[in-house]
Amino acid sequence: MESPLNPPWPSPNEDTHRVLRELAESGDWGRYHGPHCERLSSLLKSMHNVDHVHLCSSGTAAIELALRSIPVQSGDEVILAAYDFKANFVNVLTIGATPVLVDTLPGLPVIDVQQIEQAITPGTKAVIVSHLHGCLAPMDSIRQLLDGTGICLIEDACQVPGAVVNGKPAGAWGDAGTLSFGGSKLLTAGRGGAILFKDPQMAQRARLYTQRGNDAYPLSEMQAAILRPQLDSLADLNSHRANSVSRLLNQLETDPQIQPAMNHDPRKADAMNQPAFYKVAFRFCSVEPTERSREKFLTSAKAEGLAVDAGFSALHLTHSRRRFNSVGTLEHATALHHELIKLHHPVLLQSPKTIDAVAAILTGAAKTTRG
Repeated sequence: MESPLNPPWPSPNEDTHRVLRELAESGDWGRYHGPHCERLSSLLKSMHNVDHVHLCSSGTAAIELALRSIPVQSGDEVILAAYDFKANFVNVLTIGATPVLVDTLPGLPVIDVQQIEQAITPGTKAVIVSHLHGCLAPMDSIRQLLDGTGICLIEDACQVPGAVVNGKPAGAWGDAGTLSFGGSKLLTAGRGGAILFKDPQMAQRARLYTQRGNDAYPLSEMQAAILRPQLDSLADLNSHRANSVSRLLNQLETDPQIQPAMNHDPRKADAMNQPAFYKVAFRFCSVEPTERSREKFLTSAKAEGLAVDAGFSALHLTHSRRRFNSVGTLEHATALHHELIKLHHPVLLQSPKTIDAVAAILTGAAKTTRG
């Protein structure tokens, strides 16, 4: 039975159904090449103010192709946060390069710019910066740090389509920016991704790498067609989600155990920084912080039907020390590994009454850990 606390995603959408009907009736849905991919590329170029877009099969593939387009090669170093999506780490290893892990800001899944600076060596070829769980990385500071160094910036915007970072679209700050159209994402085609390039040579390297007689990392015409109407509604849906997060934060303000892990509060108007919420992150701060307390909290919330889970596993705690280098203690990433919880986005499009119910479930679950 469908629950408003855990609604299906993608949600029913007549525009998507219409596009699918039109494709089926035209017979174009099985074409290797057609107008829908071209139109989607044009829309993404305009949306992000970039000259080149390369559509591909996933956000993970987009990161790999971005690395290869630089090109990052065996023996090079790539800096990324110790709290990040696992596939970014694995992509660096796949190419034969060495991940260099740095810490996050205290209490936030946001890479620390000062730690990036300390990690740079003559072998550094690229930095991967991810916008995670409703947070926005300080792209202006990172861009300023890297300009003139020859080190490329890959901006992972897979979780935040439509977000604005320091006055520019998320994904537009990097030498390469990546988007994901995976099944659970805010823009979804089941699978898919895109890379945003300013440099024609990087875009050309990505194209050449994928050509094996035909595109080895393709996005289909059907997927591209499904995405186009979603771009039209993205801004309104992002606004709805932000309003729901604002209401949720108001409800949770008095609970000391559930602390927001975000660096841009949607309740405070800021045209220069507008987050997008694929996940909403909180730190679960029990009296004696342990993973067992967090697991008890999550079990209680899930029993009420809420789509909430633990955050990512910190990369340095889940991979052999032989596979990466690191800078500093990584203490803040370690804390996120133990404390972070994240709420999945579909419920954010529900009614204010449902958002109030979400807050009540979270505060009730927190009480179960106090006994």
